Amino acid sequence: MKRCDGRAADALRRCRMTRRFQRYPAGSVLIEMGRTKVICAATVEERVPFFQRGTGQGWIAAEYALLPSATSQRTPREAVHGRQNGRTQEIQRLIGRSLRAVTDLAALGERTIQIDCDVIQADGGTRTAATTGAFVALVEACASFYQKGNVFPVRDFLAAISAGISASGEPILDLCYEEDAQAVVDMNIVMSGAGTFVELQGTGEGRPYTHAELDALLMLGEKGCRELIAYEKDVLGNELDWLVGREG
Repeated sequence: MKRCDGRAADALRRCRMTRRFQRYPAGSVLIEMGRTKVICAATVEERVPFFQRGTGQGWIAAEYALLPSATSQRTPREAVHGRQNGRTQEIQRLIGRSLRAVTDLAALGERTIQIDCDVIQADGGTRTAATTGAFVALVEACASFYQKGNVFPVRDFLAAISAGISASGEPILDLCYEEDAQAVVDMNIVMSGAGTFVELQGTGEGRPYTHAELDALLMLGEKGCRELIAYEKDVLGNELDWLVGREG
């Protein structure tokens, strides 16, 4: 099968992460997956939601937004309608759940790390790009208050990627918008550095899918996540890479 951008079926789009993309947040990253671009920012707040007060544990929450000009046809701001749509709520919950899965909330102390993911250009895979970029921003933010000898709040690496079954029936990795719009099966995979699955979202959009197809998608997702985690380590570099999983 020839893909629209010439990639192999198991190839990621070109990924680039630019750290410290914004001046004011404790952590910020511009992640580019092909033509998809997302700004991920992490802000540290010295407070927690009411359900965490007095527990000694922190919290991670995420917000996701699509800029009006991010798509080929302008998308009105949700604030104009006075509420978020279901897709937005689903995505920001996914991002928050995924980051909390690799975070020691007790090591955060009673702090909240607010993750803001703003899509400035969308070409498929915005939720997975946002999750991957948010992880790097989270590490930066935690490093801003970490004290040597303590447990670093981020316990393991994390990445997310899409996979799907193309209209021609072939499993493919990291779908661009054109491929996603035509795919008969769509899946989002979130994995830890240890190789465990954090979240799987798989939908038969054009038809049901088989166990064999599911296995193929999981293999592709694992390959993609491992490659992204290796790149995250390069992006964090010697400055921050060593902190992840540190217990003293």
